[in-house]
Amino acid sequence: MIYEMRIYRCVPGMLPILLKRFEDTTLQIWERIGIRTAGFFTTVVGESNHELTYFLAWESLEQRERLWGQFATDPEWVSAKTAHQDAHGEVVANISNSFLAPTAFSARAGKPHPV
Repeated sequence: MIYEMRIYRCVPGMLPILLKRFEDTTLQIWERIGIRTAGFFTTVVGESNHELTYFLAWESLEQRERLWGQFATDPEWVSAKTAHQDAHGEVVANISNSFLAPTAFSARAGKPHPV
């Protein structure tokens, strides 16, 4: 299992519009295609409060390339993205992503340590 961390840095004031697009459109398309999400986060304290950070769970890089390619060319997504850009202009200023492998002890994360 690998995780992809994606950070979308929005044009100031546009984060709510991006969040709405994810909630109303993107997540339904991902579900249909089989893209698994592992969490979505907005920045409370940090460099910028105009960011959406989210994690996707993949069985392999091959699966990621196959499903992400399917998403990028999905007719419903292409149409929705075009309509969204026509209505709102550029919402995202920059996207970065990283691929992460869990450590052997990551399953213990969030569990209290014995006293």
